[in-house]
Amino acid sequence: MNQLPKKCPICQGNVIVTRFFCPDCQTSVEGSFVSQQSSFQNLTPEQMNFLLTFVRSEGRLNRMEEILGLSYPTLKNRLNDVIMALGFQPEKEVRIKLTDSQRQQVLDDLENGRIDSDQALRYLQGEDEFNLI
Repeated sequence: MNQLPKKCPICQGNVIVTRFFCPDCQTSVEGSFVSQQSSFQNLTPEQMNFLLTFVRSEGRLNRMEEILGLSYPTLKNRLNDVIMALGFQPEKEVRIKLTDSQRQQVLDDLENGRIDSDQALRYLQGEDEFNLI
């Protein structure tokens, strides 16, 4: 079934729903109804799929890399696009500074195969928070 258009296809004016119909019981309701406004209605189908994947992966961009086969910077840009489409401004990124021991631990974890080179790079560049184990 088609979605209700947000704007009139002829003049781009606001659309007002005046009739609802139930095909199961043949009931019609007529009047003037305003459709519910949602911040999500402005998202493209691609942005909505991105958002659903983001929620499914619990907001972990590194898991989304595996699911979508996209790089971390691409995912970060797409997330910023969704944030702006929802009417917000992305936070300015704060780089996380590692101590010398944390930096060494990242390199050790990389060498021992506990993390991959992409994750190590994100830690070293301060894009992801590193927890010393």
